[in-house]
Amino acid sequence: MPYLNIKVSGEPSQAICEDVARTLTSLTAELLGKKPELTAVVVESVPVGRWFIGGASLASKDTSSFYLEIKITCGTNTKQQKAEYIRAIFSAMEGLLGKQDEASYIVIHEVNADAWGYQGMTQEYRFIAASNSVGGKL
Repeated sequence: MPYLNIKVSGEPSQAICEDVARTLTSLTAELLGKKPELTAVVVESVPVGRWFIGGASLASKDTSSFYLEIKITCGTNTKQQKAEYIRAIFSAMEGLLGKQDEASYIVIHEVNADAWGYQGMTQEYRFIAASNSVGGKL
């Protein structure tokens, strides 16, 4: 049940935004094992004149940029999975959006299972309920 918020420089078309959302959903499922049907993606655009790297706006550079924040449940992925995910996302964004500035960031926030959820239930509650329903012990 990840939540992804990506900011991209410039004014991408609706088609590009849809491609970004599909790509993020697909890579999140493939590399982090998250359910696509529970993956929420928000794509926001920032004018290049309002995006600065090293004090210079992207309007003066030959690159574009993005900033992705993803929230996942703490402890559900390994360091190796997260590192591969970050590599794959950067590569995919270059494929979709063109040359990206090296200062294009991906931040994975790991949120405690008792601190977030969906459909009115925390992830911790879901884990406990599933464990109890199969006769498991915590």
